[in-house]
Amino acid sequence: MACLPFAKPTQSPAVYAAIIVAAGQGKRMGPGVDKLFLEVAGRPVIAHTWLRFDRSACVEELVLVVRAGMESTLADLARELPLTKPWRLASGGPERQDSVWNGLEALPPACELVAIHDGARPCVSPDLIAATFSAAREFGAAVAAQRVTDTIKESDDGRFITHHPDRARLWAVQTPQTFRVNLIRRALAEVRRRGLAVTDDTAACALIGLPVRLVEHAEPNPKVTTPADLPVIELRLRAAGG
Repeated sequence: MACLPFAKPTQSPAVYAAIIVAAGQGKRMGPGVDKLFLEVAGRPVIAHTWLRFDRSACVEELVLVVRAGMESTLADLARELPLTKPWRLASGGPERQDSVWNGLEALPPACELVAIHDGARPCVSPDLIAATFSAAREFGAAVAAQRVTDTIKESDDGRFITHHPDRARLWAVQTPQTFRVNLIRRALAEVRRRGLAVTDDTAACALIGLPVRLVEHAEPNPKVTTPADLPVIELRLRAAGG
């Protein structure tokens, strides 16, 4: 799906919001390292992500989900940034799905659409944010995605290839993952009821039979996961003006 310009319906009283999930431990970065506060292109990673959504024309309010004890750090960061949109904090949970649930609980009652985004993806473009909102408004659920270009193999034992998936059917999904609020609430409530663990919010949608619209995009939307990711993200942020 092309990244089309976003236009909220006129006279709509509903709020469109974003939840930035920033409560993870980032264990693959190494012990004692909080990847969201690593400086890249002159600012902490989380600051770049926050500003991308603050500047989005289709986001009116933001919720940042953070680990216990990080509230004052985020408040201090907010005072240093040129923010224009109302924001609030929510507490992280044991699993990502718990953090997202807490973020949903912190949304204003009038919120109709919400984009859920990893705090460690600071390169997300305004067009991509807008395109996921447009798709979610039409279909109820949408996810940023790219076609898989590598040939993927499956292994049952981690030693030998056992399955050969058809690459033409494979997609790498990212964030934002954007939803009608009532639908993602239902989906995550079902996850909680069944005591399941899901690695992203679109997996929860399958439990209630909700199709998720793929929003294809071409620009890189990398996530800070290991130290090797930082130079690539630095280049992209500087190319975009930081």
